[in-house]
Amino acid sequence: MKAALIALLLTCVTSTVFASNPVGFQASTLPDPNNERPLEMVVWYPSSITATPKVIDDNPVFFSALAVRDAPAAVGEHPLVVLSHGFGGSWGNQEWLASALAQRGFIVAAVNHPGTTSKDRSARAAAQLWQRPVDIRRAIDAVLAQPNQFGEVLPGRIAVVGHSLGGWTALEVAGARFDPERFAEDCKVHRQLAPCAVYQQLNPAQAPLAEDLSDKRVTAIVSLDLGLSRGFTDQSLAALPVPTLVIAAGVPSTELPAELESADLAKRLPPASTRYVEISDATHFSFMAVCKPGGEALIEKSSPGDGMICRDGEGARPREVIQQQVTSLIVEFLAR
Repeated sequence: MKAALIALLLTCVTSTVFASNPVGFQASTLPDPNNERPLEMVVWYPSSITATPKVIDDNPVFFSALAVRDAPAAVGEHPLVVLSHGFGGSWGNQEWLASALAQRGFIVAAVNHPGTTSKDRSARAAAQLWQRPVDIRRAIDAVLAQPNQFGEVLPGRIAVVGHSLGGWTALEVAGARFDPERFAEDCKVHRQLAPCAVYQQLNPAQAPLAEDLSDKRVTAIVSLDLGLSRGFTDQSLAALPVPTLVIAAGVPSTELPAELESADLAKRLPPASTRYVEISDATHFSFMAVCKPGGEALIEKSSPGDGMICRDGEGARPREVIQQQVTSLIVEFLAR
């Protein structure tokens, strides 16, 4: 009976997606004047085209979303969302969310952050952790400069959504200030936390990290099971000027427990403009793309131990269903 109900629910979800508005898709590379940090950017956007959508990023590991490449943009103004992926990820990790938001009338841009993406793991770029918020600013600039390609951006409606290290990036863009010394001291106490190991691996330049990296055009942010939040200063979080939705994975974890990251962050943010949601059957990887059959084995073959990104919590709902819940939470939050 349980399997039949889940199958019925997935059928309803799929029907809803295909009944939504058509989505256009474009990919480009944003040049760097100094040729040091060219930025791969993709944009999903509402379109009025009637062409048949096709799989955008077909690969043997993850399911991809459907869209029409280089489709004409729909007329009118649309809110803008910029996505930031986690450490070692890519824009494809949250393709499910980008497509769903575009179907609901949002322009959605995403970038591959050099140094911390699966496409570029260079140590030099990774050490420039402070560049991640700058990458978001460059993406916003690019979308605003091309209304004929992606559609007009609704004034005062720009949000940033980030997963894991992308959640840290979103907070930085919103005005949170990171204190490297505070974070180093905290990691002496909580050595088991994954962000401590990631930070040590990145070995970032500390001086730029302590600076104000905010973009005043951003009017709301969403964090999806973020890391590194314990390095943010209490003062900057208490004064964060934009509404924040913090979504946490509720499945118990020693490396990224909700009580020490997302829940702790939410307690330090302004109560009136912060919403905290903990999804009990979600893991850190529930916010990533759904793996195809055999996808886990392919990952294990090339990177032993990383196949866990395809696994969900024991007894958890299908990842697609959890992601539908996340999408609904984000759409409702941004609508307010």
